[in-house]
Amino acid sequence: MAKATDAPSFLSVGEVAERSGVPVSALHFYEAKGLIGAHRSSGNQRRYSRDVLRRIAILRTAQSLGFSLSEIAGLLKPIPPGRQPTAADVRAMVAGWRAALQARIDGLTELRDKLDGCIGCGCLSHDDCPLRNPADRLAASGRGAVLLGRQPPGP
Repeated sequence: MAKATDAPSFLSVGEVAERSGVPVSALHFYEAKGLIGAHRSSGNQRRYSRDVLRRIAILRTAQSLGFSLSEIAGLLKPIPPGRQPTAADVRAMVAGWRAALQARIDGLTELRDKLDGCIGCGCLSHDDCPLRNPADRLAASGRGAVLLGRQPPGP
């Protein structure tokens, strides 16, 4: 009978997909984005170290909290792919999450508190709106709905 210590040190992409519940295509995407890392076998097959399972769990948790992949990459930067995070690493990462989540909470709270006034005022002005353009800070960016013309940041 095999013991837990007899487990292979590297997992195939299929094994990682099965264990993590993440499709193979997503694993390839995460790897291409530098969020996880894989080694290549002599047959040029992807092999993942076991720590990738924890990294994927962290990644999926951050996604469920609404973080973009770009933000997640920043939060994971201190823990390079292929290295098992220590308790101190995770504490530092969670502190970063707290700060980012608090900034979102503050922004959503402001939106909640000002939205009823915005809808009720009927100004429909991107120039003067205290919610979308406080102190007319976008005046130098051009005329019209300059925020609507911008592309949202990618994933």
